[in-house]
Amino acid sequence: MQEAYNSKQEVVREAPMTIEQQVLEKLRDLPPEKQKEVLEFVDSLKEKKRSAKPRRSLLGLWADLNIHITEEDIAEARREMWGNFPRDIKL
Repeated sequence: MQEAYNSKQEVVREAPMTIEQQVLEKLRDLPPEKQKEVLEFVDSLKEKKRSAKPRRSLLGLWADLNIHITEEDIAEARREMWGNFPRDIKL
């Protein structure tokens, strides 16, 4: 709750503004050309939401390739990649 004072200097509690109310209040303070920019920005946000496609699983991408990677295959690849990496680095 927000506090405000009436003409008799009494504390009056006001409900907090919603996000929509805050945006509208700030929008009304802008000149018309800036309001148009805000509208274009909101439209671009809505468009991004519509165009977002769900991601496919990598397992689904590999399903028809008959590739089977085991935990041991991954461990071996790690050993090959990191086998010569220095363990102790002195600064």
